[in-house]
Amino acid sequence: MAKTQYLVAASIDGFIADADNSLEWLFEAEARATKEAQVAREERFRQFFAAIGAMVMGATTYEWVIEHEDLLANPGQWREWYGEVPCWVFTHRRLPVVPGANISFAAGDVRPVYDEMTAAGAGKNLWVVGGGELAGAFADLGLLDEILLSVAPVTLGAGAPLLPRRLTATALTLTDCSHDGTFADFTYTVSQTTDV
Repeated sequence: MAKTQYLVAASIDGFIADADNSLEWLFEAEARATKEAQVAREERFRQFFAAIGAMVMGATTYEWVIEHEDLLANPGQWREWYGEVPCWVFTHRRLPVVPGANISFAAGDVRPVYDEMTAAGAGKNLWVVGGGELAGAFADLGLLDEILLSVAPVTLGAGAPLLPRRLTATALTLTDCSHDGTFADFTYTVSQTTDV
């Protein structure tokens, strides 16, 4: 059965970006990992993404990806990463479109987009890329099945929160954990306590 998954990296103190919306802290942590750990992490992501049929991201995440990778000048990079997997971007403003990318823009309730993603995904998993507020909107409606969390060895003190919602221990079940000497990885199943 297809799952809606929030795959995300965070600092020890629960932020997915620093106060300047930077991920340099994450790249620094990744660079400290052994080559073997880096290769294993890349392979885990390849396996994860092979099971993804559709994805969704917030405007801040989308803008960061475009700017960080200069995708308007190098649109082929998007296709290299994501192929034909359709992506929905939640935004309240007009954003540039990466040429040739399968991107739709949305606003408001996540339920209609979830339904579109499910149809487009054709039985494959759905990826909530980020940010935390968007993942929280899926969780609010009982539409989030798993949180796949990598914790980097850094504290930020402030920034964009991992998931700005209260999910108690009755809603989350740890189903897997591991580490590679740098990152600790946790998989939590999210109980569907909301009527869907």
